[in-house]
Amino acid sequence: MVFLVRWLGAFALLAVTFNPTPWSFTRWAQAQYTTQLSLVVLFGLLLTVAYLIYLAATLRSLGLFGMLLVAAVFGAVIWVLVDWGVLATTNSAMNIWLGILALSRVLGIGLSWSILSQRLSGQATVDKVDD
Repeated sequence: MVFLVRWLGAFALLAVTFNPTPWSFTRWAQAQYTTQLSLVVLFGLLLTVAYLIYLAATLRSLGLFGMLLVAAVFGAVIWVLVDWGVLATTNSAMNIWLGILALSRVLGIGLSWSILSQRLSGQATVDKVDD
């Protein structure tokens, strides 16, 4: 359940930022930056803070190599599904949603990795604290 909530948060963050529908921050910001620049900047900064939180936690738990490895696994799964004819690459909107799904899975796994690792190994994770 914890992973699901964290993954849905990552999915929402990515989907709010950009998606193939007209309802995304990037499309709204492109249309409104001349008339509502202060709101565009405010929401852009809020999204940036959210991305920093997600990326910092993911980098801390998985590291860059781990993030690339998890992304490669999801990329390979998508490749297999395309190879078997389950997915088609002709629909660009679906490709964007697949990218959002794969990236959100990477962030969701990164946020939940320490919990999963602790449960699998039985060892507690402790952050290093410098005095």
